[in-house]
This record gives sequence, C-alpha cells and structure tokens, in this order.
Amino acid sequence: ISFNSVDNALSSLKSCQSYINTGMHITSLVAFDLVQNFNDVEDVNRMENVMLEYAAMDRELNHYMTAIEETVNQIKREKPENIPDLKSLVKEKFAALESKNSDSDLQRNEKYAYFKDQLKDMRKQFCYQSDNDNEAIEQIDEDIAVTQSQMNFICPITQMEMKRPVRNKICGHTYEEDAILKIIQTRKQQKKKVRCPKIGCSHADVKGSDLVPDEALKRAIDSQNKQ
Repeated sequence: ISFNSVDNALSSLKSCQSYINTGMHITSLVAFDLVQNFNDVEDVNRMENVMLEYAAMDRELNHYMTAIEETVNQIKREKPENIPDLKSLVKEKFAALESKNSDSDLQRNEKYAYFKDQLKDMRKQFCYQSDNDNEAIEQIDEDIAVTQSQMNFICPITQMEMKRPVRNKICGHTYEEDAILKIIQTRKQQKKKVRCPKIGCSHADVKGSDLVPDEALKRAIDSQNKQ
C-alpha cells in the first residue's frame, strides 16, 4: 500500500497548524496592545476567547493528525491483504480522541498558558486589572515599584538593560536574547550544559528551546524609556 497521498495530506495539515500559531501570536499582540493602552476590559476578554478558540482548533487538528498517523502505523504493522477503509478507520480513532476532550485541555495549551501568563504580567506592569481577574494586584510604594522594575530590566549576563528579553520556561528567569544564546552556543561546542546565569538559581541545563520572548517585560522597558 502506498501512503504518499497520506503523507501529503499530513504535510498540508501541518501547514494549517502554522497558520493557527500565527493567529495566536497576532491575537496575543492585540491583547497586549489593549492592556497597554487601557482599553475596555471587554475587548481584552474577547481576545482571550479568540485564543481559546485557536487552542480548540489546535487540539482538533492534533487529534486528526494523530488519528491518521495511528491508522497508517496500524496498517503497516498488520499488513492486511485487502486495502482497508482508511477514512472509516481515521474517523473512528479521531472520534475516540475527541471524546476525551475537556476544558482543562485548552487551559493547558502551551501557547494559551503562555498568553495568560504574559497577560497577567502586562496587567501588573501597566497597573491594570480586569473585572473578572480574582488575583489582586498588590499596591506598593511608587519609588519601591520603580526600583524593583528597574532591577527586573537588567540582564543577569550583560548587567545592562535588556532590549530583547527572553524568559526561561523552566525557571522563569529572563535574559537578553543574544547574550544567553551566545552562552548556549559556546557551551554546546564545549559539550557542556548551561547553568542559569541568575544568581541563586539551581537550574543547570538551560536550552534554547526553553526560551520564549517576554513581550510584557519588553513593553514595560520600552514604556519606561519613553517616559
């Protein structure tokens, strides 16, 4: 049995996934713009709902691709004499995966979880809180807040204010993107692991794949510099 057409279909589906990722990225930026400019809470909530819709599409697409891959592997393993009904087999496996769906799945979507985390940081940085946000934002002395923010703006590697901060998903610390990537590349050539440069952090294996742009922090730094 030739699976060339199936492979082509999977390739097309993976392209669709990239469109979903792009949509989630754009939606995130729009939501951050809304928070930064103190726009209506309802507008931000709508962006959160859009992100959940994208997360649902991502889950459905992943289930469909999994169903196809499992069906192909099953046929390759069993090697039936007659060509089976691929469509029915995929539909059956897809339905089984979808039957296990829950709202918590969407909350655990990596991009949605990151979006929520960044949104919370944006609200703190720009002194903003939505009506349905149960997490109270602590009100502290303005001078202390400014000093603390400025400390958070400094890269632990360069000891300079960050221009393109990235956050380590594992330990939560931030660094200047170029600086941490150079260290990772150098240690890789030496076949050594990279310890988190933040003093006191025990994380001893920083990887490039664990780094994500910290949009909330970048906007806070840019905002202070404009002031």
